[in-house]
Amino acid sequence: MVLHVEKALELVKELKRSRGWLPPLKEDALRECFADMRELFTENQNDVEAHMETHATTVHARHVALGQIRRCLLAYLYQRLMVARDMRWDFGTTLDADLRENLSDQEQQWLRRYNGLLADYMTSVGLDLTRFRSPPKSLYVQVRCVQDYGDFETEDGTVIVLARDTTHFLERSQCEKLIHQGIVEHVTT
Repeated sequence: MVLHVEKALELVKELKRSRGWLPPLKEDALRECFADMRELFTENQNDVEAHMETHATTVHARHVALGQIRRCLLAYLYQRLMVARDMRWDFGTTLDADLRENLSDQEQQWLRRYNGLLADYMTSVGLDLTRFRSPPKSLYVQVRCVQDYGDFETEDGTVIVLARDTTHFLERSQCEKLIHQGIVEHVTT
């Protein structure tokens, strides 16, 4: 029974060792684990149907092994999906050809649906979530004007003259549009 669990645990360990990369799906190892689970379940079922009270401990041990194998396989498959999801956020919708080869057909289908749902959501809220992956460090940023813009009115009604080569300390939310338009640039210190 321990050998059955070790096979499933090895899948999880191998995936953990390949940090930052997604190895090919181990379909043969998965099939072996499923066969082991069927075998353990059948043995348990036979012992229970035969009313073999003397084997109650063995039945319980097999049942625990089944649960451990199941948890390992679910962790393996779930973690593969999370690695694919994280790579989508890191690299965008176009994943490396090597990575695509390492994904199973079902994982590729899941990733396509995830991309579609993410695109629909970003369209509905009018915000590209992939541009700003981490929260801002502060509410205010220092910006430098790269071109003459003229008067800029902030949300509180203050008028600021945005002239070329001047620097200003503004709320991030108020100057993000100007940054994206290329009127000002964020000054990092």
